[in-house]
Amino acid sequence: MNANSSRQSPAEWEESAHLLPQPARDLPTGRHQFHKERLMAHIQREQHNVTAAATPATGVREATTTRRFRLPRPAIALPAMALALAGAVVAGAAVYNGGGSGSGTSGTSNVATGPALTTDIGTGTTKGVPQLLDRISLSAAEGGHPEVEPGQYIYIASKTADTYVKTVDDKSTLVSEKPYLRQTWMSADGTEGWLIDPTSERPEGETLSGPDEQGNAPKPGINHPTYDFLAGLTTDPDELLTLIYKETKGQGNSPDQQAFSTIGDLLGESYPPAELYAALFKAAAKIPGVIMVDDAVDASGRHGVAVARVDSASGSREEWIFDKKTHAFLGERVVQVKGASGDDGLIKPGTVTFVSAIVTRAVVDDMKQPPSQAG
Repeated sequence: MNANSSRQSPAEWEESAHLLPQPARDLPTGRHQFHKERLMAHIQREQHNVTAAATPATGVREATTTRRFRLPRPAIALPAMALALAGAVVAGAAVYNGGGSGSGTSGTSNVATGPALTTDIGTGTTKGVPQLLDRISLSAAEGGHPEVEPGQYIYIASKTADTYVKTVDDKSTLVSEKPYLRQTWMSADGTEGWLIDPTSERPEGETLSGPDEQGNAPKPGINHPTYDFLAGLTTDPDELLTLIYKETKGQGNSPDQQAFSTIGDLLGESYPPAELYAALFKAAAKIPGVIMVDDAVDASGRHGVAVARVDSASGSREEWIFDKKTHAFLGERVVQVKGASGDDGLIKPGTVTFVSAIVTRAVVDDMKQPPSQAG
């Protein structure tokens, strides 16, 4: 999960308790595993091609559109995401280049899009990284971190958005979604869950419970990090990092980058117990190439210091953003810093290819229960 929750009191956890679930509807055939992977794994990246059908009202056909989802990474991954910070942008840190309208693209029809978010690349340094991660780890260990009891659910609300290449009439442009709210509930064993995501086929809400299309329950692991699984992991940083390298072997663009990304994704929509949470930062300090970026902005416009690593294959820099004073985890950002990627090289240096922000975290007694109603 994230440092934010590990240092917050239960009252502070409920800061955004106005976020309410919607009436339940069954998930269409073939969508169970997609959302389980996106929620429970939230570990690895790949590019996913989406082809939109012709629009009868306009006669416009959108060709293949590159979208980035948190699904298992291929051997070679290119960044294809970003976020429009919708008014939360600060000059000198990020520049949002204007407005936009709905994309009409499958999976994004409920989220408006506009020109891509860009930022000053800034500089990264290895100086002070071990000390920063040590302070983050100590802060995580000292804060209150509610345990998840059997029958309870982990609730996470986050802001997130993607950037993707949009093609209409053979013309491709890079567009960013406006930030949208994503809410999840998941049982400690990972067998029951609920998702509210405006970019899904059922934006009013859809179940994450039950087996996949083959009738199999997902096996808990580093790529499917249920709370119960994480609670059983070693908290020794060296042993933990060895396990991560072993479990992610052959994934991503390099073993070191994949290990860094795996730890980073565990800060998002999973919930490491307190001791493991602190150990993850100590393990990250042992990965070669980890740097510090003095200023980064999350999806809610909050500035912080980033622990980062540059993927030499894709030219992107993955950043974990922390509050400079409290060291609370704020969110993530991925910035293209070298070369260009995407269709026709549209993703150029300075493009923010993904941004997220943790809004609320809580442990609740019932699925679809808002934090304001929790015990």
